[in-house]
Amino acid sequence: MAAANAPISMKEVLTLSSHGIGSQFMTFTHVTMESDKYICVRETAPQNSVVIIDMNMPMQPLRRPITADSALMNPNSRILALKAQLPGTTQDHLQIFNIEMKAKMKSHQMPEQGDSEPVKMFERTANLVNNQIINYRSDPSEKWLVLIGIAPGSPERPQLVKGNMQLFSVDQQRSQALEAHAASFASFKVLGNENPSTLICFASKSTNAGQITSKLHVIELGAQPGKPGFTKKQADLFFPPDFADDFPVSMQISQKYGLIYVITKLGLLFVYDLDTASAVYRNRISPDPIFLTAEASSIGGFYAINRRGQVLLATVNEATIVPFVSGQLNNLELAVNLAKRGNLPGAENLVVQRFQELFAQTKYKEAAELAAESPQGILRTPDTVAKFQSVPVQSGQTPPLLQYFGTLLTRGKLNAFESLELSRLVVNQNKKNLLENWLAEDKLECSEELGDLVKTVDNDLALKIYIKARATPKVVAAFAERREFDKILIYSKQVGYTPDYLFLLQTILRADPQGAVNFALMMSQMEGGCPVDYNTITDLFLQRNLIREATAFLLDVLKPNLPEHGFLQTKVLEINLVTFPNVADAILANGMFSHYDRPRIAQLCEKAGLYVRALQHYTELPDIKRVIVNTHAIEPQALVEFFGTLSKEWALECMKDLLLVNLRANLQIIVQTAKEYCEQLGVEACIKLFEQFKSYEGLYFFLGSYLSSSEDPDIHFKYIEAAAKTGQIKEVERVTRESNFYDAEKTKNFLMEAKLPDARPLINVCDRFGFVPDLTHYLYTSNMLRYIEGYVQKVNPGNAPLVVGQLLDDECPEDFIKGLILSVRSLLPVEPLVEECEKRNRLRLLTQFLEHLVSEGSQDVHVHNALGKIIIDSNNNPEHFLTTNPYYDSRVVGKYCEKRDPTLAVVAYRRGQCDDELINVTNKNSLFKLQARYVVERMDADLWDKVLSPDNEYRRQLIDQVVSTALPESKSPEQVSAAVKAFMTADLPHELIELLEKIVLQNSAFSGNFNLQNLLILTAIKADPSRVMDYINRLDNFDGPAVGEVAVEAQLYEEAFAIFKKFNLNVQAVNVLLDNIQSIERAVEFAFRVEEDAVWSQVAKAQLREGLVSDAIESFIRADDATQFLDVIRAAEDANVYHDLVRYLLMVRQKTKEPKVDSELIYAYAKIDRLGDIEEFILMPNVANLQDVGDRLYGEALYEAAKIIFAFISNWAKLACTLVKLRQFQGAVDAARKANSSKTWKEVCFACVDAEEFRLAQICGLNIIIQVDDLEEVSDYYQNRGCFNELISLMESGLGLERAHMGIFTELGVLYARYRPEKLMEHIKLFSTRLNIPKLIRVCDEQQHWTELTYLYIQYDEFDNAATTIMNHSPEAWDHMQFKDVAVKVANVELYYKAVHFYLQEHPDLINDLLNVLALRVDHTRVVDIMRKAGHLHLVKPYMVAVQSANVAAVNEALNGIYVEEEDYDRLRESIDMHDNFDQIGLAQKVEKHELLEMRRIAAYIYKKAGRWKQSIALSKKDNLYKDAMETCSQSGDRELAEELLAYFIEKKKKECFAACLFVCYDLIRPDVAIELAWMNNMIDFAFPYLLQFIREYTGKVDELVKDRIEALKETKAKEEEEKDVLKQQNMYAQLLPLALPAPPIPGMGGGFAPPPMGGMGMPPMPPFGMPPMGTY
Repeated sequence: MAAANAPISMKEVLTLSSHGIGSQFMTFTHVTMESDKYICVRETAPQNSVVIIDMNMPMQPLRRPITADSALMNPNSRILALKAQLPGTTQDHLQIFNIEMKAKMKSHQMPEQGDSEPVKMFERTANLVNNQIINYRSDPSEKWLVLIGIAPGSPERPQLVKGNMQLFSVDQQRSQALEAHAASFASFKVLGNENPSTLICFASKSTNAGQITSKLHVIELGAQPGKPGFTKKQADLFFPPDFADDFPVSMQISQKYGLIYVITKLGLLFVYDLDTASAVYRNRISPDPIFLTAEASSIGGFYAINRRGQVLLATVNEATIVPFVSGQLNNLELAVNLAKRGNLPGAENLVVQRFQELFAQTKYKEAAELAAESPQGILRTPDTVAKFQSVPVQSGQTPPLLQYFGTLLTRGKLNAFESLELSRLVVNQNKKNLLENWLAEDKLECSEELGDLVKTVDNDLALKIYIKARATPKVVAAFAERREFDKILIYSKQVGYTPDYLFLLQTILRADPQGAVNFALMMSQMEGGCPVDYNTITDLFLQRNLIREATAFLLDVLKPNLPEHGFLQTKVLEINLVTFPNVADAILANGMFSHYDRPRIAQLCEKAGLYVRALQHYTELPDIKRVIVNTHAIEPQALVEFFGTLSKEWALECMKDLLLVNLRANLQIIVQTAKEYCEQLGVEACIKLFEQFKSYEGLYFFLGSYLSSSEDPDIHFKYIEAAAKTGQIKEVERVTRESNFYDAEKTKNFLMEAKLPDARPLINVCDRFGFVPDLTHYLYTSNMLRYIEGYVQKVNPGNAPLVVGQLLDDECPEDFIKGLILSVRSLLPVEPLVEECEKRNRLRLLTQFLEHLVSEGSQDVHVHNALGKIIIDSNNNPEHFLTTNPYYDSRVVGKYCEKRDPTLAVVAYRRGQCDDELINVTNKNSLFKLQARYVVERMDADLWDKVLSPDNEYRRQLIDQVVSTALPESKSPEQVSAAVKAFMTADLPHELIELLEKIVLQNSAFSGNFNLQNLLILTAIKADPSRVMDYINRLDNFDGPAVGEVAVEAQLYEEAFAIFKKFNLNVQAVNVLLDNIQSIERAVEFAFRVEEDAVWSQVAKAQLREGLVSDAIESFIRADDATQFLDVIRAAEDANVYHDLVRYLLMVRQKTKEPKVDSELIYAYAKIDRLGDIEEFILMPNVANLQDVGDRLYGEALYEAAKIIFAFISNWAKLACTLVKLRQFQGAVDAARKANSSKTWKEVCFACVDAEEFRLAQICGLNIIIQVDDLEEVSDYYQNRGCFNELISLMESGLGLERAHMGIFTELGVLYARYRPEKLMEHIKLFSTRLNIPKLIRVCDEQQHWTELTYLYIQYDEFDNAATTIMNHSPEAWDHMQFKDVAVKVANVELYYKAVHFYLQEHPDLINDLLNVLALRVDHTRVVDIMRKAGHLHLVKPYMVAVQSANVAAVNEALNGIYVEEEDYDRLRESIDMHDNFDQIGLAQKVEKHELLEMRRIAAYIYKKAGRWKQSIALSKKDNLYKDAMETCSQSGDRELAEELLAYFIEKKKKECFAACLFVCYDLIRPDVAIELAWMNNMIDFAFPYLLQFIREYTGKVDELVKDRIEALKETKAKEEEEKDVLKQQNMYAQLLPLALPAPPIPGMGGGFAPPPMGGMGMPPMPPFGMPPMGTY
């Protein structure tokens, strides 16, 4: 069926791959689609992310980097739910995000408790254990829940997945387990029950006794007591043979159309009717597996996603589904129900016919219900209402019309005509409340006619109807009657209506000025702008002196501050500046206007005393200067702010004028202005302004505010200068102390010249910027000694040395200086003081000060350094000071002593551990003994490295002193050890040996020292190996193990063996023999001597490494060592010494329980053929891995031993294989039966075939061929060995198996085709539904079984191939009835014409039968061409007659040609009349000279139809067919032809024809011509009837023209009157407009005037009215 005619339309909405989603994520676990709004995809590569596709904007996917195990979108809103496992735990974390708000809504950790904890609904039933959950649903009321899971199929058919369903009732808290693959809930309204029933639909596919059952069930849940219920329905699901293992994966229900969609994994779609469970449609919608679907509720279809990533949309083809059901399915009742339920086209004739039948049977209720439910409202017409109205009412019964309307009301909403008719009945019965109820329930369609009808009984209800019907003029009229003008405005805006707003505003203004303001504001806010000019509205208010109202209106409407409102802005300011200046000031303060006349407003502001506003509006400097001097009336802050609006030049000019007018009064304003705008005005300009008026006070205040933000040195200096001149000494002191930017030199000089009485500012400058000597000199020369003492004592004692130095330079008395120093004491820095005195050679001046500090406990190094220098210079026992004083700096004092006494320098350096200085002074003065003693006592490695360095030219002298003096004198082991280490580090082994021999071997205090003995031997090993053995024999107190290892490393193996042997380290000793000396004989001898297990173990390992396996095993047994069993086993296997290995493994089993040991023991028994020991061993407790041992024995062909093992462990599969190897086939079959493994069965089967044990092979084969994957392998094995009969016998036996599958039937068919073709057709017909037809087709084609091949093609719906096969191999395959059935189903159009050729050549007698079948499919033109070329056109005349209704040119011309040849003019005329698609002129030319009159008449007829009037008339006149000539002339519409024909009749004296022609050609003939011809030829009597008719016709036309003219004049006059009325109304409005601003109020008149009474204008005064909200309507 063509896709366009299919009842279900499929289209691809999008592909996931086009959005960058990989194919690995197009799975059930990664993709979710909870509704038709969103698709959510979870990606895990290249990075974790979640992709959200909005189906309304599919090309704009949202991708977010999110890691989650599951992701779901809310079905209705942009809310995302994520579930992920917390890192390091087994807990799941649930989070919910609002994507639009980009915020987390909720978060829940599964095991925890919280406010938003998910509610557990039910426990899974047992049938869902170990199932993969694929669906979970609830009904709309959430009273019923269903859970769907799938599990692997049964053993006899594992390919068919098993489906399980759990149905749960929330109210009853009960579950029911069912078999189902897919399920869904639906709501269905049962006839007679106003409440909808809840249905569950589920589809299942299961196997029972080898039979597959596929069912669809529809069941009602929770039946309502006492109400009609839904009858349980079920239907079969028909799966094609190729989809035998397919199963449903999803179910969607279209509530819109009442259809059930069942979607299978392999892409099949089943469509069923929800009400009757009738099958509607089946087709494959996807070539790839479908894993996810979602309902598309708005269109009654569904979305499906397959593994290729296609998102498919299935929808109902509304134009074809009903014709499909009624035509293809021949189910008229279902077609009508579908049309009614879905409001679908296609069933109109059926519905109308049914309605008429019900009406004829007086079943008015049923007819009303049918009309109410008629699809697309085809029966909801005035004719139907009239039909019910025409039925007479029986007494005591409800009128049929009311039954009809009642049915419509219960089913939905009435249309306009029905609403009007029903309302007319209700109004006549005065039942207004029914109308109100129906309108509230939206049961009636509102119209203007309905409003007019209801207005007679209720104005409010009529207004509601007008509003709903959008009868705008009627709504406005109703609001006007109710005086609700504001609602008119709101309503007019809603519906786009334009009333007379000016009239409305005037009306409201008379009664409620404030209401008029509100109304005017509402008008100004209308879309498209205010309908009345703002100026006009303002003038209306001002005419009544409503200044405040006018101001309020203008302030609101002028808020946008547009340029075009400049006049109105000026107007509102003028009005208020004259009347209410404070209001104008407030308006200007808001700054809401910027387009008014500023000069005009500036003048008014100046007159009103608003000087600030005047300044803001003036733009000329003279005006500004005139106003600005009124500082008494201007707030200072406002004036300062105004200066900010002026340019620099104007501002300075104005500031200068203010200072000229009143310097004292305006100075503060100028200072404040300069402060505020110093950056704009320029600091320099401001300073010059103040300096010009010599106002240091102004300069002081101005610079004081600017100083903190300025870094200009000149600014800071000027501020200091101004403060000094205004007497602000404290400010001068503060700035000099805190500022970092003034010029210190300049400031210092200014302060010295100013000679201020307070010297603190000068002290600050000099102290901060290093002018202390200048300060001291200035104070000393100015006799300000008090400030010198204060500076030193309080300000900066640290600069006292500089003060002291300057005072010494100024030759100040020492007593003053000493007193100054002593007054500071500990605060005085000693080092610079000493430096200053030392430079001037006055150090002794400080003696008293330093001694005083020491007496006070001072530990200052500089104090003691200075005191030490004084003592050294005075030679007052300096050694005592140097050795006892702990505070001086050794380097400083030592350096001071070097030139005076080097020994004193050594003392100082020794005390301070000044290594470098001491070494240098001793080297320089050859004091090596002192140096050696210091180095030994110091015990410093770095110092030793330095003095023993080869670069030290004095190293030899130092070593001699160390060896001869320093070390012999030392009694400290640490000193000796440090010296020895230093010698070792310096790589002086020979000197070290000499030293150690003297110390260790010559009975010194360190002879028995452990470390020194170790050191001596180790040094000898390194420097002189020949002495090592002697030292080993002579020394006893050394570290044997460590020294032995060193000896091994030094390759002194015999010495190492001697050391280990001396210290009884037998294992190390034997290792030396084995690893280093490499003498196994000596090692064995040594092992026999010491008899230690560890020694034997080492010997065994060495023997094992050398390949002495038997000896090694013997040694391991002596060592009782089982640790190396893995190596022993490997070596024994390599050496094939299994007898020794058995002894060793038996020993090992006593030590450990290892599976490897027991396994190897069994293997060793097998290798030495001790099978009895194997049986005995496995019966005893053991830990052997028998399976691995058995596999190993089998792999090495030790089948007898393997048989024992496999039999013991019941490994029947391996046992069967082993018995096959032993050719024990019967036992192998028994074992295979126990194993029941496909692989085992195959091995045994193939072995039996090879051994020609076909009976046993068949037993095995029957267990193999039930597996689809193994069937082909078995077949190939048999066939490759030529066992064809045995294989056929096997397959025939397999047909009766309970688990027989398609593969067996197919393979048997293949075998029949190859080896027994006589049985093939019978087999195909018997089992056509269980065959793999494509495979069998290929085989039949190869084997040239054409009849069978044709049958298979037909069964497989490959009709093209079937037809081709029949035609190519017709002797065997052709059958006429079969070929006709096939031909109508082929898809390749070319085959139709090939079939025509085929029948023409082989079966021409049946060609018409074939063509009649193909008539709807072939191109008739092409068929005619084929037959014409073949010269057999007459052969297919019946076919052409049958298809001529298609009006094909080729068919028409062929038939017309045949009719001409056959002279069948009746058929020819009929053909020409009914079918006009042919070469008319050609046919006419062909027959116009025919010998038959009727043929020539047909030629004239054809010319007439072709518009060749002259030729047609000429032919008719030639054959005296005058009637035909007159009709042709009349139809031509050609006046000339008509008059020529009249002349012809006169010429031929045909008077009757002349009269007849006048009436036939009445519209063409001119009256004057007709009368003239008649009069001239004496035929006036024959023309008189024509003349009477003509006069009557033209008289009537003149009367109509006169009538139309009179009506046009009346309309013109009425229009002119209407225009005059409009012009009068406009003039009336013009008289109301103001000519100018209102005059000021007259005293005593109350500030205004009373409006004239409205009665004088022809309108009664209107009472005040409110403005209720529009919500009422």
